[in-house]
Amino acid sequence: MVNIVRSGADPFDDFFRGFFVRPVEFGGGPEVPPIKIDVKEQGDAYKVHAELPCIRKEDIHVNIDGSVVSISAERKNEKEVKDGERVLRTERYFGKVSRSFQLGQDIDESRSSARFSDGVLELTLPKKAAAAAKRLTID
Repeated sequence: MVNIVRSGADPFDDFFRGFFVRPVEFGGGPEVPPIKIDVKEQGDAYKVHAELPCIRKEDIHVNIDGSVVSISAERKNEKEVKDGERVLRTERYFGKVSRSFQLGQDIDESRSSARFSDGVLELTLPKKAAAAAKRLTID
């Protein structure tokens, strides 16, 4: 079983998004895009695919703490404005994004691996072997 924790998320946000959008809207900055993920369990490991478009591999960080996986990334603003040019609107997001989720079992960090290709981060997270119960002898 995989438990994904998304703090502060309203289940109806995605459902209603796009219903009340005006064709042209000026003002306000772009909304921080969430990191979209797929999590699959394959025998003794979890497979995670996270969409991180337009982000360089060097700007992605993955931390594992027991069964909690945290992905963070930063897209840097590389402005190129020419003389006489004026930016009227920008919808691209520049800044940091992060996402944490908890899996059903602790992860073996030493055997975990990450691959990044075409804007998709692929994590292979082997489950840590469960410690066998030990019976103590009473002296």
